[in-house]
Amino acid sequence: MAKEQEVEVGGGAISQTRETPERSAYSTGGNGEPTPRARIAQEREREDEEDTGAARIEREGGIASASGGPEVVSVGELARRIKGSLEGRFGDVLVRGEISNLRQPGSGHLYFSLKDASGSLRAVLFRGQARRLRFRPDNGQEVVARGRVSFYEVSGDAQLVCESLDPVGAGALALAFEQRKAKLAAEGLFDPARKRQLPFLPRRIGVVTSPTGAAIHDFVRVLHRRFPGIAVLVAPARVQGAGAADEIAAGIERLGARGDCEIVVVTRGGGSIEDLWAFNEEVVARAIAACPVPVVSAVGHEVDFTIADFVADLRAPTPTGAAERIAPVEDELRAALAVTRSRLARSARRELESRRAAVHRVRSRLGDPTRRVADERLRLDARRRVAADAVVGAIALGRRELRGREERLRLVNPVARLKRRSRELDSLRERLSRAARGLLRERRAGLRSAGLALGRAAPRDRVLREGQQLGELRERLFGAIQRALEGRRARIDERAAQLRALSPLQVLARGYAIAFAESGAVLLSSREIRAGQRLHLELADGALTVEVLGEAPERKG
Repeated sequence: MAKEQEVEVGGGAISQTRETPERSAYSTGGNGEPTPRARIAQEREREDEEDTGAARIEREGGIASASGGPEVVSVGELARRIKGSLEGRFGDVLVRGEISNLRQPGSGHLYFSLKDASGSLRAVLFRGQARRLRFRPDNGQEVVARGRVSFYEVSGDAQLVCESLDPVGAGALALAFEQRKAKLAAEGLFDPARKRQLPFLPRRIGVVTSPTGAAIHDFVRVLHRRFPGIAVLVAPARVQGAGAADEIAAGIERLGARGDCEIVVVTRGGGSIEDLWAFNEEVVARAIAACPVPVVSAVGHEVDFTIADFVADLRAPTPTGAAERIAPVEDELRAALAVTRSRLARSARRELESRRAAVHRVRSRLGDPTRRVADERLRLDARRRVAADAVVGAIALGRRELRGREERLRLVNPVARLKRRSRELDSLRERLSRAARGLLRERRAGLRSAGLALGRAAPRDRVLREGQQLGELRERLFGAIQRALEGRRARIDERAAQLRALSPLQVLARGYAIAFAESGAVLLSSREIRAGQRLHLELADGALTVEVLGEAPERKG
């Protein structure tokens, strides 16, 4: 008995039949009748039992003469007879074996060997039949090949010319589905990161389907029942049979290129895996992946899964399910909008009342705006006066600093320092002279007082003694004055000598000169002047204007 097995395919399930030892898929048909392979085996057994002697040899292509002896024939004739015998007897066979040595040259033909534990047979599947395969053959894969035995006379080789290949175990379509699914998944076409969100309320929807099928009618009916204002644009395409995949892919590309469709829906009703196979084709999958707008796949019933479901941005179980996922219910939206509008109005009123209360509070704190403006003007005038005073003070301070710096510069000048020292010396000399004169006046006044007292008392001796002391004091005073004057003169002379040593005039007095260009700038290098130009020379006792004739030779020593 056959055993049903559930096989997961991208979240859905399909039923496939697996052979059991009790009954082979190629031993009997569904009604108990022998399969072609079984019939061929039975006929060969009967022929082996009935054939004898020359009859068997003749039927199997043997060669005998009329006398019963062998006939001599050419190699080509024997090859032709073998070819006719084999191809006539094995014109349509089913062979089960494992694919090995598979190769596909540029011609598109498939060359391989079919082998099992007891034998090996070369086989070929020509390009036309290879293109119609639902799966991709591979080495190690067990298949059932349908075809005819052919004998190539030139090389003497027999091979099986295949008309079709079917995988053993899983059906050809199921195997092709899994192979294609694995290939596209490896390329990233199923990656959730590339899935796009559907627009909340699309204005226009493009649908790729059969315009006469039930799917489009169910989709439009449910869509317009939920939201009547959405426009639907149908791209007609066959949804099963030869050429359906190309028409579906072309419809997706046309709708995506229009620019006014916000969603593209690919849909059809339920059916067998053969009926839905157009949505498993690679051209449809790549068209969905390349579509510039989101794509919804709604193919078959809820248990049906296709390659288009995995590539699409959204998979809907049915056409009506796609309409329900795409369009919201207009009445529900309007009700929600009314509730939102009411809440927004209440919120706006509360916010307006709150803002009015805040304005009232601020107005109460502000009082009379005119008085507030006048107060602010008074404060502004006060700040302006303070700022003006600060600016005037800063200017005055800057001027004082400038005058101080000018004074310091003036004091640093040697001529000014010499004049200042001379004035200080004159001042000291004047102070010393005034002090001496004052002291002399005091002494004279004392002397006169003493003379008067002496004249009254006639103290002759005391007068003589005081006179001597007065002479000594006069000498000491004049000596001290002389020494003080000499010390001050020596210090003044020393500082004057220092000033003279630092003075540019002393440098000029030693035979040097200062050269000025016609612009008045001091020349520091001979490279700054050219022949023919005039120079101004400042000497110790005057100035000269000279003309440059050229560079002078360097002086020795």
